[in-house]
Amino acid sequence: MLGAIAGDIVGSVHERGGIKTKVFPLFTAESRFTDDTVLTVAVADSLLHQRDYVDALHDYFHAYPHAGYGGTFIQWAAARNRRPYQSWGNGSAMRVSPVAYACTTLEDVLAEARRSAAVTHDHEHGVRGAQATAAAIFLARTGNSKDDIRRFTEDTFDYILDETLDQLRPAYQFDVSCQGSVPQSIIAFLESSDFEDAIRNAISLGGDADTMACIAGSIAEAYYGGVPEAIRKRTLTTLDQRLRSVVEEFIERFVQPRSR
Repeated sequence: MLGAIAGDIVGSVHERGGIKTKVFPLFTAESRFTDDTVLTVAVADSLLHQRDYVDALHDYFHAYPHAGYGGTFIQWAAARNRRPYQSWGNGSAMRVSPVAYACTTLEDVLAEARRSAAVTHDHEHGVRGAQATAAAIFLARTGNSKDDIRRFTEDTFDYILDETLDQLRPAYQFDVSCQGSVPQSIIAFLESSDFEDAIRNAISLGGDADTMACIAGSIAEAYYGGVPEAIRKRTLTTLDQRLRSVVEEFIERFVQPRSR
């Protein structure tokens, strides 16, 4: 989960920037957490304390109303609406990473990812984006290879993962749909050499930088056995006390680092 938050913070200054290079400062004075982090922590809080997903998402929105949410989510959360709105956006995938740690089987991960998504993103593509991301994290943290993750994702979710970043980068544009950003974020992880490289890969596509780095970072953390210490420290210090305490409690209970 911390990898998702790190990706969000690093990508926060590049959203809509159209950056097409991997060469940029990892953190700047303007680096901040956004809605990706807030809603990831909301899901973690739900899993830690058996809270209803809708209640948690509403409460975190009202606690952090200016974090950069999408317009439809703002309307839904501000009104404390309890009905989903058929979204196919990548918000379901950006917040799902805690599910992959709190569940102990792939079957449970897929079921819980669906539940976490469907409170807002009940469109088939919204659910699929959350499930694909959570499954990739779970497979990574349980010792599967990149080829295993690629094959499962392609076979199960019909995502095409055979393009390279060099092929994608020139024409790729800002896209908040699951179908137009989750596969590309997974490719950014698959082509990476380490955690930091996965985040740089995702941002270098020039799309929805914070969310794509959030998704790629969530998988990379699981695959590479954690977040590098310098990035971990900067990530945690960027959070306020409320968010940090939930993250630390979740890590203590559910996250066991592994190395390759």
